[in-house]
Amino acid sequence: MVTAPHARAPRADRPDDVSDLLRLLVREPGRPRLTWYGDDGERVELSGAVLENWVNKTTNLLVEEFDASPGTRILLDLPAHWRTTVWALAAWRVGATVVLVEDDDTAEPAATRPDVVVTTRPGRWSGTRADLVAVALPALARRFDADLPAGAVDAASAVMTYGDQVGWAPDPDPTATAVEGPDGYAVGHADLVAQAPAPAGAAPGSRVLLRGTGAVADVLRALVAVLADDGSVVLLSPGRSRTLDEDGPALERLVATERVTAAPVH
Repeated sequence: MVTAPHARAPRADRPDDVSDLLRLLVREPGRPRLTWYGDDGERVELSGAVLENWVNKTTNLLVEEFDASPGTRILLDLPAHWRTTVWALAAWRVGATVVLVEDDDTAEPAATRPDVVVTTRPGRWSGTRADLVAVALPALARRFDADLPAGAVDAASAVMTYGDQVGWAPDPDPTATAVEGPDGYAVGHADLVAQAPAPAGAAPGSRVLLRGTGAVADVLRALVAVLADDGSVVLLSPGRSRTLDEDGPALERLVATERVTAAPVH
């Protein structure tokens, strides 16, 4: 397995896996853990309790609808986004492998061998044998606003029908792959939380500004690291990141308003 770059030695005080990570987040259930800014100024704030609730519902969908478990390959064809975080955490909660692709049309769908595809563009994946989940990104979306391929699940409506607590989920296999990305990028479940590399300047408990302009795999691993160190994240969409990088005063206002304590350049 090719491990992710810049991995560090595991911290003894970090959670062992995503299940433990979620329990950490709800020790202070009302504390903001993930704040999202979209391209159009949309702001979504998830407390520890709300983030866990979303992950639990999505976990139940994966188990009950698709029998997701260790060995299941769940492809996330999604940008850096709060919904991407929820789907990734839910997939890791059941021990599945999260497969990530570049946000373009160069990857051959069949080459990724997915069992489940979670995507904003279900038509692109309708030729595969994978189960399809169509995701509408706007926070207030109640349905996917386009025609769906036969058999595809509309996440906007389906997720909300599942229970707030995980009924049953398999335990991850520490030796299995948790993240698989382009160019041989891979991270095992044993390293997913314990060795996630914290962003530069992010001490335990920090409120960290993350930009969504990098690879989704890097954004997700940085987010996991911050949460595992009992911190919180302000995540900017790619468009919002570029806008604020060109408007220093607006970026300073956001940092002050959100009480950001660490703002890595990348």
